[in-house]
Amino acid sequence: MTDTIDKNDPTRRDFLYITTAVFGATGAATVAWPLIHQLNPDASVSALSSVEADISSIPEGGSLKVAWRGKPVFIRRRTKEEINIAEKEDAENLPHPEKDEERVKNKEWLVVVGVCTHLGCIPIADKGDFGGWFCPCHGSHYDISGRIRKGPAPTNLEVPPYEFVNENIIRIG
Repeated sequence: MTDTIDKNDPTRRDFLYITTAVFGATGAATVAWPLIHQLNPDASVSALSSVEADISSIPEGGSLKVAWRGKPVFIRRRTKEEINIAEKEDAENLPHPEKDEERVKNKEWLVVVGVCTHLGCIPIADKGDFGGWFCPCHGSHYDISGRIRKGPAPTNLEVPPYEFVNENIIRIG
């Protein structure tokens, strides 16, 4: 009597191949996971990725400065006069043309990163020729909408990503 080998029957060798492959894949995943996981941002960086600001105590015409990603962010509650001035300005005549409504989500509130776009200085609020911000380092003047009006700065103050959580809280980032 001779034994015949059926190609469809699993053998002990097939079991060893499958077991070895499973253990090899598990070992590779075990080694790869820490290497991939270390590429994620640090917890301190993730904590700074967004910040919430309480704007309930800011009076009309007042402002608040908060830190976001290591940069100052100016939140200004504009008066009706300031809104009218910002909306009336013909954006086409500005060095970096941008309409006021493109820069705000709510006319009453302006949110801009407080870093001069020329060389990264911090502008001073309520100074300069246009009632917005003035950078004393090189003389850049920004209007009440954070648009560059005069000086060496090439672009307007940056508008960060933000949203109104409710009527008293703004989330930046």
